[in-house]
Amino acid sequence: MAPSRIFIAAMILALTLGCALHGGAALAASKEQIQEARAEIRQMSQDTLASLYKLRPSAKTAIDRCAGYAVFSNFGTKLLFFGGGKGEGIAIDKKAKKEVFMRMLEAQAGWGIGIKKFRVVLLFDRQADLQRFIEEGWEFGGQSSAGLKMEDEGAAYAGAISVSPGVWMYQITDQGVSMELTGKATKYYKDRDLN
Repeated sequence: MAPSRIFIAAMILALTLGCALHGGAALAASKEQIQEARAEIRQMSQDTLASLYKLRPSAKTAIDRCAGYAVFSNFGTKLLFFGGGKGEGIAIDKKAKKEVFMRMLEAQAGWGIGIKKFRVVLLFDRQADLQRFIEEGWEFGGQSSAGLKMEDEGAAYAGAISVSPGVWMYQITDQGVSMELTGKATKYYKDRDLN
């Protein structure tokens, strides 16, 4: 078997085992573990919003005005040409006063080695977009995002990236609010274990 095929087979095996282990762990989770996981995600969301408001005070106005929002924490790794990450989060429907626990998966191409941790806050101007995000999930194809920043949308969205009409994203790294989302493909979906 050629080295590249061995590498691809190893990656597929690792992903399959990872999914199987995650599924088994979820089945064994008790009500107490589920409540603990929910509490950790809620705390992460509060901490992330506090960090965002400190970095971009205008974000609080944007969140107050929007139909709903979602907050995610992501942990990713990159080895040579391939990279990926996974995360967890919570979507808040302000009108229904409802929270929905969610997950995210990310794939990234391009050379590099490293580990990256970041947080994402998504804002939804319209209720229909928020509901579609929660019920159907969302797949986001990455691209250079500096050109997607909308300066003409007013100061409330300063530092945010328009990823779709009426959907805004703040990405927070250790260096602050990032304006770069290059080369990523991200999938957001409901967490069946926590809802």
